[in-house]
Amino acid sequence: MAPQRPLPPVEEVRPGLWSVPVPLPGLPRYVVVYVLETPRGPYVIDSGWDNDDSYAGLARGLAQLGTSIAEIRGVVVTHAHFDHYGLAGRIRAESGAWVSLHPLDAEVLTLWETDAAQRHVDILAAAGAPDAVVEAAAQLARPGRRVELPRPDLLLEDGERPPVPGWNLRAVWTPGHSPGHLCFWDEDRELLFSGDHVLPRFPVGMHDAGYHGDPLTDFLGALDRLEELDPDEVLPAHEHRFTDLAPRLAALREHHEGKLAQAMGAVRDGASTAWEVASRTTRRPLESVSGFPLQSLLVDTTACLNALRTRGELRGEPPRLGRPARWFPTA
Repeated sequence: MAPQRPLPPVEEVRPGLWSVPVPLPGLPRYVVVYVLETPRGPYVIDSGWDNDDSYAGLARGLAQLGTSIAEIRGVVVTHAHFDHYGLAGRIRAESGAWVSLHPLDAEVLTLWETDAAQRHVDILAAAGAPDAVVEAAAQLARPGRRVELPRPDLLLEDGERPPVPGWNLRAVWTPGHSPGHLCFWDEDRELLFSGDHVLPRFPVGMHDAGYHGDPLTDFLGALDRLEELDPDEVLPAHEHRFTDLAPRLAALREHHEGKLAQAMGAVRDGASTAWEVASRTTRRPLESVSGFPLQSLLVDTTACLNALRTRGELRGEPPRLGRPARWFPTA
């Protein structure tokens, strides 16, 4: 096995602003926690996974800045995924810091506390996966131990400002990757903390809204909102910082419009379930994909189908007991 590449170094982004890569248990290899210095102590944007490696990585990074987890005064979270929200409760327990989150992602925490294995089975069934695939997943599913996730202290709506002294942060609601994903715009420094909504190289997946929601349309609308900003630099939670926001927004639109066109073409050719559409728009056979990658692929495909329904190009039949959701051209 090849040795794993080291994480990027801790960097000073601006005076009083630092990026601290925190290791994750899988891919991506790390999340970038941004540390904001203030007269009252450090505040952080995002936190890392709730495990000992992430905790130690964050502690090491803070030590390089001459501070510690115990001195953190606030945790500003972009969204409720485990690599961003996971350590927030542990930080709060050690430091007394407040934790913030959008109300919709605070509601998502209840979903994360349920049995993930059974949820995986339900997604496969609603997408129209073959019976053998659903049955195999059901065999692996066992009633899981219900976890209790810490709840945020502050709920931040669109346009509200987290109480970070000396920083003019404003929450920008950018749903799609999660229902309550927030970017944070500092107009004084012309910096955009983009979380997972805009990464410099790879597009992110959509959240699981099932048959009824439309996260992809929400995501594209949120790109339009960011178009109004003109940041000097974009600070994402993964990959690397970059300066040209407008071309990246255009590239993301092009990517998703291409996926929508592929999905529409598959339905016109006779595919009627998310599984059938994904089978025709994915390079490798779906039977060779399993676990979370398969779930993500089907969730993203369903997001395309929901968006095409919103545009009036498809009509859908909701999933019923024993039957998956089905999609048909409106013409």
